[in-house]
Amino acid sequence: MTIEAIQEELIDEFTMFEDWMQKYEYMIELGKTLPLIDPSLKTEDKLIKGCQSKVWLHSELKDGKIEFTADSDAIITKGIVAILVRVFSKQSPEAILTADTSFIDEIGLKEHLSPTRANGLVSMIKQMKLDAIAYQTQLNT
Repeated sequence: MTIEAIQEELIDEFTMFEDWMQKYEYMIELGKTLPLIDPSLKTEDKLIKGCQSKVWLHSELKDGKIEFTADSDAIITKGIVAILVRVFSKQSPEAILTADTSFIDEIGLKEHLSPTRANGLVSMIKQMKLDAIAYQTQLNT
């Protein structure tokens, strides 16, 4: 599936819920499906800077696609990173770099997060794009 198709799927899923309590519960459920980072990779260099909670993100390039695994010590944050992993994992570095992330606004995520969680969300996206830049450079050499 393309990044755009996955984003559309998420927008559809989030519009099924009437209020934000239901959406938060759904995000917590998504967090439970997150491909978890190997515990040995929960190191300082895998921590996302700018997140109030601890969020570890690991990426690997496999067959020209980036696979992300992650974990967090906070259930809502785990749901947020699960959404991003679902969107960006198993995509090419180029697709990740050119991806539009306006779906986050469309599902109303940013406006319903505390300022620190919203900053964390931006930091997660930034780190995923930085990983994509590194892998894209690797592929071009």
